[in-house]
Amino acid sequence: MRIIFMGTPQFAVPSLEALAGSGGKPAAVITQPDQPQGRSLRVAPPPVKTRALSLGLDVLQPTNLADPGFMERITTLAPDLIAVVAYGVFLPRILWELPPRGTINLHPSLLPRYRGAAPVQHAILNGDAETGVTVAYLGEGMDAGDIIMQERVGIEPSDTGETLGQRLAVEGARLLLSAIQAIENGTALRVPQDGAAATQAPKLAKADGLINWRLSAESVLRRIRAFHPWPGAYTHFAVNGRRVRVKILDASVDRSGAGAPGTIAGCGSEGVRIGTGEGVLVVTMLQPEGKRVMSAAEFTIGCKGLEGSVAG
Repeated sequence: MRIIFMGTPQFAVPSLEALAGSGGKPAAVITQPDQPQGRSLRVAPPPVKTRALSLGLDVLQPTNLADPGFMERITTLAPDLIAVVAYGVFLPRILWELPPRGTINLHPSLLPRYRGAAPVQHAILNGDAETGVTVAYLGEGMDAGDIIMQERVGIEPSDTGETLGQRLAVEGARLLLSAIQAIENGTALRVPQDGAAATQAPKLAKADGLINWRLSAESVLRRIRAFHPWPGAYTHFAVNGRRVRVKILDASVDRSGAGAPGTIAGCGSEGVRIGTGEGVLVVTMLQPEGKRVMSAAEFTIGCKGLEGSVAG
């Protein structure tokens, strides 16, 4: 079966590797164009392109998926199936309807829960005990196609968006191979989704990382975990008479503690204690803007007037 693989970020790399190593070497790999990265804005290839080239695979980077020249090339490749993993752009109907075996998508949630661009982060934000991966046919509507198969994955109390995403990527790669095998064997299911049970996981923005100290300490901690590494959970501290933006990387919750939301109630070896809407957040690792990651104890050395000030 001739397969075209579409994906862009690191999340898609395990699926590409699994497909390339399974004997079902993709006829081509489609990924998004190289983009400026980091503060230097140096143009860099997406992770899928880098890995595909190292595997000796042909890589296509169209700027427009509906471009007639691009579609002519895909038609010439005559794929039986297109497998999509976090490509990052909606596929036009002319493309996903092309292969006779259909176009399938690996999504990191238990659809119809968390349709959208940020399902991993929203599962942590909502305090879910588990999430999962789904392989479904592509069709009209975001992540709304018929389900082929799913796999449940537990969420650990220490999971971040990064660590949970890594586990889902590995489990998803296995599930994708199983789904492709079922399609090839003619045994793949097509289970319609219950649209009434659908929930949304919209794309995150940098501003989403700003901490609202009126939330409970538990909610703030979930934001810290969910938003690592991007967009990061951040606040502002008054340090030596000036406001400093600080990204909070790790913390714990003192449920018995109390303090006005955002008020820094204490600084010491255990961390920076900040009041919330319910309980106290004890910040243990942080990163001031423009500086290295450090422990809260290191940060507080030489910081005058921090205790009693208000974060945010």
